[in-house]
Amino acid sequence: MDLPIVELAEQKRPSFKAKTVSELIKASTGQEQALYVLLAATGMRVSEALAVEGRHFKNEGRTITVEQQIQKDAPLVVKYLKTAAAKRQVDLHPDIAEYLQCFAEGNTGLLFHTANGTPHLYGNLADRWLTPRLTQMGVDEKGMGWHAFKRFRKTWLRGQRCLEDLNNFWMAHKPQTMSELYSHLYEELDMRLAEAERVGFGFELPETHAVAVVPIVPKKQEQKEVEIAA
Repeated sequence: MDLPIVELAEQKRPSFKAKTVSELIKASTGQEQALYVLLAATGMRVSEALAVEGRHFKNEGRTITVEQQIQKDAPLVVKYLKTAAAKRQVDLHPDIAEYLQCFAEGNTGLLFHTANGTPHLYGNLADRWLTPRLTQMGVDEKGMGWHAFKRFRKTWLRGQRCLEDLNNFWMAHKPQTMSELYSHLYEELDMRLAEAERVGFGFELPETHAVAVVPIVPKKQEQKEVEIAA
């Protein structure tokens, strides 16, 4: 078919280290900080995380239902997800659940939104928040974007010997083997919550989410987001 050969060793798929995640969280505040915590603790895609609403928290805040995402090029919430496996529930460590509940207190709508209440565009947030932070920290490189949080979470779960069926369920990875197809561990809520607590999250969670650091918001990017959202 004359297709190019894919060299896996040449693919750029960088992952965050625990120290990088902790530094990103410590250096940020408000919505930015909460987004980093949510992504690193769950492995959700950024499009899914930005579409989380208060109503999606279940089981006293220990479980998030993933059923929608933000459209890539428009500030719109859409009901379809990237894959069939992406429609799922993600269980949280009790400390993460407490942090997010404090952040989301009294908010029944989107957890993350612009000043006029519309959804964020994750490309704009990368330009405003993530990339400048990584550049300041000296760890920015090709491919080091939002998906690096997902790779961090997957690596952490495997390192903690997380039950593979639950690992795949939380990470929205389609079952591959017959054993995985036959397994219904995802229906065992008590086991899921216990496993989420056992494996932990692998980074430093701030005692409060009111870190006294001025967030990085370049004016041009801020204006661009407002214009698109409007």
